[in-house]
Amino acid sequence: MNIAYSPCPNDTFIFHAWAHGLISGAPELNVTYADIDITNHLAARSEGPEVMKISYAALPWVLNDYRLLPCGGALGRGCGPLVLTRDSIDGNIEPTSAALSGKRIAVPSERSTAYLLFRLWAEQQVPGGAPEVVVMPFHEIMPAVRDGKIDAGLVIHEARFTYPTYGLRMLADLGSWWETDTGFPIPLGAIIARRSLDSEAISGWIRASVDYAWSNPAASEGYIMDHAQELSPEVAQSHIALYVNNFSRDLGEDGYAAIEALLGRAAAQGLVPAFDLSLLR
Repeated sequence: MNIAYSPCPNDTFIFHAWAHGLISGAPELNVTYADIDITNHLAARSEGPEVMKISYAALPWVLNDYRLLPCGGALGRGCGPLVLTRDSIDGNIEPTSAALSGKRIAVPSERSTAYLLFRLWAEQQVPGGAPEVVVMPFHEIMPAVRDGKIDAGLVIHEARFTYPTYGLRMLADLGSWWETDTGFPIPLGAIIARRSLDSEAISGWIRASVDYAWSNPAASEGYIMDHAQELSPEVAQSHIALYVNNFSRDLGEDGYAAIEALLGRAAAQGLVPAFDLSLLR
């Protein structure tokens, strides 16, 4: 079975057991490691892998061909994307969200949940709405903000732990804003499978892989660090602790409600294509 997920520690932790043939009855995996911006666009093509990790924000484009699986993804609290800046913008020391008006912000993908949350936040918090957006590879964003090539950056994942080393400050925690605004957890990354496949069986294999990871946390350490993009073991473990939780095993009603709230609001504002919300379940 062809599968695509990121080399980030949460994905390699979750899928380690299945990828290494440790799940009874599960088919052998042919793994493609790809940034979520790549998988978001792969899912919109007919030749995309059977199973993959994409942003929840990309679901409206692919739900006719792919089914959202209730496990394996990233959804939680206290784990949202951050808006980062330098200590000043145009000489404005300790800038606020208003300082982004008319500025340029780098984002890792225009179909990412981070970008969608940013657009919803900016409509409320930035005079004139969202500033100019520049799509930039994730690993280039913090250096570009630090070096003054861009006014602000939208970052995800391990950047929550490493941005101070770039001399940057957090202007906004979009996860905290979302939780306060809606009361829901933050939908970040989804696992999808082609509708022609047995989604219940695939979900069972993913849950078994999650259970194995939790029961044998040391077993995946080598695999995680081989793909951790120069992260320290401490940062990798912090990443896993933040993004792998009970929602990774089962979205449950709270998870589905959060996803419907995010995509329903985004569709109402024209940020994603209109779609049938019932396709999410």
